[in-house]
Amino acid sequence: MGSEIIKSILEKSGSRDLLNILTRTLSASELNSLMMEVYKLRCDEITPTALMKAYEANKYVKPAFENPIKTKELELSMLKAAERFSFTPIELSPVAPLGACSAVGTVNQNKILSALRGTEVMADSTNSLALHICSLKRNMKQPQSVGSLMKYCTTHRLIRTQIFDNPRFTPHFKLLCMATAGRDTGSYSFEKENIIEHINFYKTILRDIAHTETFKLKLFKIGTDEASNNLFTKIAEHIHKEIDMNIETVLDMTRIENQYYKGIQFKIYVNIDGSEAEAGDGGFVDWSQKLLENKKERMLISAIGIAPLLILN
Repeated sequence: MGSEIIKSILEKSGSRDLLNILTRTLSASELNSLMMEVYKLRCDEITPTALMKAYEANKYVKPAFENPIKTKELELSMLKAAERFSFTPIELSPVAPLGACSAVGTVNQNKILSALRGTEVMADSTNSLALHICSLKRNMKQPQSVGSLMKYCTTHRLIRTQIFDNPRFTPHFKLLCMATAGRDTGSYSFEKENIIEHINFYKTILRDIAHTETFKLKLFKIGTDEASNNLFTKIAEHIHKEIDMNIETVLDMTRIENQYYKGIQFKIYVNIDGSEAEAGDGGFVDWSQKLLENKKERMLISAIGIAPLLILN
């Protein structure tokens, strides 16, 4: 066990088997009941003075810097634009099932604000969009026709517990997130058509809503196996052919073994105060294949930050 803090806790408890008891011996409902009682007893000891100190010391509970009226106006414009691209806007819950980010992706749960009752505070709404889509697919009375798509979008305030070096990054922030799901129809047709649509949507957002012509698209190769190589080659060629914007293809060794996206990832950069800043990204994921246990399922996700667009707007 690597954590000295955990070692110290186990020593204080007098039981080196405490973690095993909490994670494997107790049922989920029993653990939830135990933790609810723990937090109730702790809250019984919190005074108004202590509460004030806790608020001032906790970076996760502070308000956002953005003007809320401008933010909501921008969100509404973006959602209306997404609807014109045939994406269905949806209002997600503030919480997701526990493990929503780590069970199908590669996100470390330590970066997520885990909660009680089998939930976690929303850290990535594309995961919840994927869960919603897959639940709809699984419970359909009539199977979808080949080539039919499910397309959803949302704006959401997310919170992550990782430490960011970039001063523009804050613990909680708003994104517009999009997800397109369908089935493999051969010749990378799902991948080609839908990645073009996502990128064209962001072009529309940047030009018509953020009123900027200065942005760049970077394509990153993900994975080293033959399937990943073929996907990247085919999709990169298609994007270069179909998209009229500044495109840079990057072989980034820090991302090449990234298991979050499959084959290809795109990132959108804008110019803020004379420097290049990342505004959004997207790529193909295997989440629907895992959730529906079907290798024919295909899914493309993407997102763009609200804060960079507020600066540009």
